[in-house]
Amino acid sequence: MSPEASPAPRSLAEALRARDDASLAALLRDRPDLVAPVPTDLTQLATRAGTRASVLRALEHLDRFALQTAQALAVAPDPATYDTLHGLLAGDDGDPAVTEALPATVAALRRQALIWGDDDRLHLVRTAREVLAPSAQHPSPTGLGPTVREATSGMSPGRVQQIVNAAGLPSTHDPVSAVAALTALFADRKRMDALLAGAPEAAREVLTRLMWGPPYGQVTADPAAHLRWLLDRGLLLPTAPGTVVLPREVALHLRGGRAHRVPEPVPPAVEPSVAHAPPIVDATAAGQAYTALATVEELLKHWDQGGPAVLRAGGLSVRDLKRTAVALDAPEPLAAFWIELAYAAGLLASDGAADERYAPTPAYDTWLERPVAERWGRLAAAWLAATRTAGLVGGRDIKDRALSALGPGLDRSAAPEVRHRVLTLLADLPAGVAPAPEAVLTRLSWERPVRTPQRDGTEDLRVRLARWTLSEAELLGVTGRGALSSHGRALLGAAPEPDDTPLSSVEQHTAIAVGLLAPLLPEPLDHVLLQADLTAVAPGPLLRPLAEMLGVLADVESKGGATVYRFTPASVRRALDAGQTAADLHAFLAQHSRTPVPQPLTYLIDDVARRHGHLRVGVASAYVRCDDDSVLNEIIADKRAAALRLRRLAPTVLAAPCDPATLLEGLRSLGYAPAAESAQGDVLITRADAHRTPPRTAPEPVPEGPPAPDSVLLTAAVRAIRAGDLAATTPLKAPGPQPAGGELPRTSPADTLATMQAAVMTGEAVWIGYVNADGAASQRVVAPIRVEGGFVTAYDHTADEVRTYPLHRITGVAELAED
Repeated sequence: MSPEASPAPRSLAEALRARDDASLAALLRDRPDLVAPVPTDLTQLATRAGTRASVLRALEHLDRFALQTAQALAVAPDPATYDTLHGLLAGDDGDPAVTEALPATVAALRRQALIWGDDDRLHLVRTAREVLAPSAQHPSPTGLGPTVREATSGMSPGRVQQIVNAAGLPSTHDPVSAVAALTALFADRKRMDALLAGAPEAAREVLTRLMWGPPYGQVTADPAAHLRWLLDRGLLLPTAPGTVVLPREVALHLRGGRAHRVPEPVPPAVEPSVAHAPPIVDATAAGQAYTALATVEELLKHWDQGGPAVLRAGGLSVRDLKRTAVALDAPEPLAAFWIELAYAAGLLASDGAADERYAPTPAYDTWLERPVAERWGRLAAAWLAATRTAGLVGGRDIKDRALSALGPGLDRSAAPEVRHRVLTLLADLPAGVAPAPEAVLTRLSWERPVRTPQRDGTEDLRVRLARWTLSEAELLGVTGRGALSSHGRALLGAAPEPDDTPLSSVEQHTAIAVGLLAPLLPEPLDHVLLQADLTAVAPGPLLRPLAEMLGVLADVESKGGATVYRFTPASVRRALDAGQTAADLHAFLAQHSRTPVPQPLTYLIDDVARRHGHLRVGVASAYVRCDDDSVLNEIIADKRAAALRLRRLAPTVLAAPCDPATLLEGLRSLGYAPAAESAQGDVLITRADAHRTPPRTAPEPVPEGPPAPDSVLLTAAVRAIRAGDLAATTPLKAPGPQPAGGELPRTSPADTLATMQAAVMTGEAVWIGYVNADGAASQRVVAPIRVEGGFVTAYDHTADEVRTYPLHRITGVAELAED
């Protein structure tokens, strides 16, 4: 005798119960919110899968065709057959692309528990139907209106019979059968063609305008003849005074059975736009990578002595952002990107002091000591994983508050996933090939369509994130000329990886990218070219000690492929203040210049050095000391020094009521070169001791929903759900009515003890109700091993381990029915 076919599931819980463990694990992997926390049984899993928040999250992760399929099921009868669904998507003529793609899409929706049932009885989860079904308040994306039954629900029986008669149908005995007959007429292609053949031309034009939606229109109290013709036959039905709607069945007939104007079963291809030689792409990207490092270093050097103040609400003020942009010679949005990138990499933070300011972190000093390629690797890895989005700076949040750089409200959890997806699309193209940006955006819009357009008409966040990703990847040197570089592919994980490294996947990808980028970067130079106009030209990147010393001795005049430094009295004095002597500076320039040291530069250094320290400024509030009293007489006589309010204490000493720093700056503005001295009379060397924050960690990315469960968690979760479902659904031997779902079994203490002792002797499993110390009740299937001292030791099938239970916490016990 052949086994009977299993009955069709009557609920989502029954459909889940019929799945194997691999299918349940796939559901939990696709929808990680269902496993946090682990459901107690399959009924709870089904309930959680049908909640509005979970369904909306699942719908947001559907591609356009999967969403179109769910929308088609929302306007189909419940349940619907696979053929009905196919007709709504492919139309009467059939679409080969839809026919080919639909089985896999239905399987994916079934795997995610958005639909359930066999192909002859497909059910869309009720919450998804409520979200996607059309209504007057929320029109469907399909543009379909209500069914004839829904539109005539408030209509009088007499009016329904009039419509039936006008449509050429016989009268019925009740409005229900009349609506059914009208529905059957509208769903019959031949009879509808015959009915519409007699329609006035103007009536057909009205139907054409409403066919693809919106299906609602306005009519006057005395409609025109062609509108009256449609109203009399139910082709337009009134929904409110002055408002009519095109019934769903009529619209589907006019559309040829399609629920959507243009089904999109195939993702749009990312077509190549421009092709470059891969070496050119890599060289361009490497050059931009080096520029990115130089920009970040310049930013942090600019804030080396303590950067801008932190706003009370957090973040950087608009004025400070503008100043930083001027210092970097970049637009404000670009300056915000570099600031956020340094923050994401852990190189920049607030110092936490009373007068809180931004400053480099100790990690910045460590970062500076690393090779150039490794420094880039840290920035690129931080950018790829960061959820903070610099592109939002200057905008406003949902409470209409301004979003500032380094401030709150910039985290967007979708940013890392969008960046990975954009770079993956670029990696799918041949090496050196750059796509058109709009082609990438179109593909992303298909993969994650927007169900509800933005009210203010702005682009969807994911589209904006994709635009920012394309521009930021170019700035950072991940791409070159719009194409993904070889080190960009490695960073993404699209390059071959060695199998013998103990690093994590992210570290491994970064290490490979660094190895590919390093040979492409220019070698640092150990020389400059001095010129007679008091400038020095660095024909390329300089070694760090040379660059640091030159940055103190001269001012950067221009940047680019070659950096131009200019020597000035102020810059030379800055080097002398840092502890250098004139001899040191002459030796430094002679050692690192490929051209002879120009005589004007030698004279400049000697002249500033001769006057440097001639005046001494100390603490009175402040005083000026000079062995040459004629110099002090000159200062006293200078009207420009009146603001300093100097007075003579001795022939060689002047005192001032201001602090030493102000006095130093004032005298330097008068053309003197004073030096600060200590209380012991020694010259103070003002070395550039950098201001650093306490140790800080990089900001953690904000995850998008619960994290994806790993294989260990999935296995344990499926086992726990199965065991809990066994405890909740196993039939009992005990006579009488069984406990309802979720209700604990009840037996007396004596019966509980006797049943447990008997189960120990027979080795059988029993069903118990148990209340833990927190008062949480649960049902469990256990196999008792030992009963003594008021405790029962048993193997718990629900927890898959041996546990001990106090007998007084067991509410009842029942034997399991035999299979």
